[in-house]
Amino acid sequence: EPTVRTELMEQIPPIAIFLQESRPKFPTAFFEYLMPIVVRYLTDVNNQVRKAGQEALLILLEQDLVAQSDIENKVCPILLDLSAPDSDDEYKVEAVNIICKMASMLSRTTVEHMLLPRFCELCSDGKLFQVRKICAANFGDICNAVGQEATERLLIPKFFELCSDSVWGMRKACAECFMAVSYTTSPEVRRSKLSPLFISLISDTCRWVRQAAFQSLGPFISTFANPSSAGLYIREDGTLSIRPPAQDVNSNSCQPSTNITVMSSSANAA
Repeated sequence: EPTVRTELMEQIPPIAIFLQESRPKFPTAFFEYLMPIVVRYLTDVNNQVRKAGQEALLILLEQDLVAQSDIENKVCPILLDLSAPDSDDEYKVEAVNIICKMASMLSRTTVEHMLLPRFCELCSDGKLFQVRKICAANFGDICNAVGQEATERLLIPKFFELCSDSVWGMRKACAECFMAVSYTTSPEVRRSKLSPLFISLISDTCRWVRQAAFQSLGPFISTFANPSSAGLYIREDGTLSIRPPAQDVNSNSCQPSTNITVMSSSANAA
């Protein structure tokens, strides 16, 4: 009965936390019994069960309850199978969504070697625009997960493709996460490649794309500032924060730093 399996999935995270706290008594219970169930339910025939399994997996990863070996040997292979070119459309959309969400919770090495090649393929998926849309909406998070070198070598060419996609919603999603992508690149790439690309978005034929680009203009400009002198930096929650200069901090210790909320790729994905 699907409702039973769904309810079971909802109970997995609290059980896993209990087992972790009682690990001396149950050293291998989670890895032997619960983790295989979570992985199996990622491919369940029922949509609600799969969704519950995906949510359970993300909670387990967020709580750092899944061993690195299980991530690499059990979770990633399943997601790669589900997101393969010949996979069912519904499964593929779900797989790319969870890949994007879990990228920030995994090590950079795991993301770059196991998930990044598939993400790049999915950015060019010509069959499903929904897949490309998810990739575009989460592009900044993926860049942040793999760092500058991989972003400039592998992701920037894909970002150019998405920014010129025939579907205006894709271009709009790129405009909304532009600051997050720019923040991960070097000043030279920012100036020589991303600036002309941003101009194309701000001059787009679709007014919704232009509006999103204008809203990202300030945040994009802020990535050109020198953090040490301007005090600009990106917080973990996706906000642009302004840290007062050292001399001002000493003289105005009661004054909090100013936070400016910007459109992050995570917020757009939600």
